[in-house]
Amino acid sequence: MLELWTIYGWPLLWMLMKIGLIVGCVLFFVAYMTYAERKIMGAMQRRQGPMTVGPFGLLQPIADGIKLFSKETIIPTQANKVVFLLAPMMLFMLSLVAWAVIPFDAQMVLADINVGILYLFAVSSMGVYGVLMAGWASNSRYAFLGGLRSASQMVSYEVSMGLVIVSVLVCVGSLNLTEIVLAPRPFWMQVLLFPMLIVFLISILAETNRAPFDLPEGESELSGGFMVEYSAMTYALFFLGEYANMILMSAMATVLFLGGWLPPFGIDFLAFVPGFIWFAVKTASVLFFFIWTRATFPRYRYDQLMRLGWKVFLPFTLLWVLVVSGSLVMFDALP
Repeated sequence: MLELWTIYGWPLLWMLMKIGLIVGCVLFFVAYMTYAERKIMGAMQRRQGPMTVGPFGLLQPIADGIKLFSKETIIPTQANKVVFLLAPMMLFMLSLVAWAVIPFDAQMVLADINVGILYLFAVSSMGVYGVLMAGWASNSRYAFLGGLRSASQMVSYEVSMGLVIVSVLVCVGSLNLTEIVLAPRPFWMQVLLFPMLIVFLISILAETNRAPFDLPEGESELSGGFMVEYSAMTYALFFLGEYANMILMSAMATVLFLGGWLPPFGIDFLAFVPGFIWFAVKTASVLFFFIWTRATFPRYRYDQLMRLGWKVFLPFTLLWVLVVSGSLVMFDALP
């Protein structure tokens, strides 16, 4: 028994501890992401934001969580109860399992697999199922229309995101996220990938249903969209899943374009700062972009959203993949 525990027990226990640490950190940052969003938008709109629950309002996320998880969960009479309850759980779980391959530092990753980027893209793409299930199971016309909107929106922008990722993979020659961070990128290559970074940042707004692309939950025309029939804990799971997806997409942008845990601009004298600190700072910068965009731009019309995805981003990313590939061949810089 002792030998079996040595072979299987300690590695399994160590793996469970790492999973618990990652999930705990993600949930902590999700909670305080809501606080940061309310404070930053309050500063942009010249108001206070949360300020009464705890010092500087720091306990407001805990109060909101207690309120949501202590309320009664109401299930519509005509809803498909199993799918109705499964949808928020699925969306929330998918937003957590994707963190398995994200490298926070040189040796700080749960599963350093060779096809990490494919795993990440596959898991993030499955989020649409949770939204579709929620819209269908609610047996509400508003919820169903919100689910259909989300499906078409996510599919439209995932095509562009896939081509953006292809352009990065062509430059680095690997599907491993750690190798993507460590791959040498000359300045001209960074300039070449900069337009793809802009497309990726806009696409992740649509992928996570965030303003100005929050059409699946547009209050003005859908009175809440796919979440309109949800309350209490089920609504909280949707809420947590959305913010966890925001942090995940920001981490993806950090790994693909911003150098991951490496010091910014390759500045050597900043290397004394731990890598996970740089990773957190860069991820927080992308999250600030989410909040800034929400506070600045009005909601797009649905036809504008589709036009941008299919008639602007798709042709541009197809063309730019050819430009990136041709430049690498011309400079003899293929990995």
